[in-house]
Amino acid sequence: MNALAAIGEALVLIGTFFYFLSALGLIRMPDVYNRMQTSTKSATLGSLGVMVGVGIWALGTDFGSAAWLTKTVVIAVFLLLTNPISAHALIRAAYKSGIPLWEGSVVDKYREHIEAKAKAPEETPKEGGEE
Repeated sequence: MNALAAIGEALVLIGTFFYFLSALGLIRMPDVYNRMQTSTKSATLGSLGVMVGVGIWALGTDFGSAAWLTKTVVIAVFLLLTNPISAHALIRAAYKSGIPLWEGSVVDKYREHIEAKAKAPEETPKEGGEE
């Protein structure tokens, strides 16, 4: 075993640990919003570790090539960009559909934003740039 294979194996193990934390977060968190937050962050890190680790691990073996690393890095970047965006969309849809926050939640910034937006007077632009 060479150094690249050892580094790849270590990254795969670290990614697997983050997958475990993601599953633990799904079990332990009290509401949908906390569950999505913990599972998205740790699953994204787990996916990055596993994908990049597999690419590096393949470089360290006899059958691996640079194409493995390139493909896995492209997939990892795609996951890094899409996982948080999709989680945000799901959480916003859950909020707008009326799924309640946990009773112990202290801050609801989105509700504050909506209330502030509703209280602000509608500003209409004046003609001719006059104030």
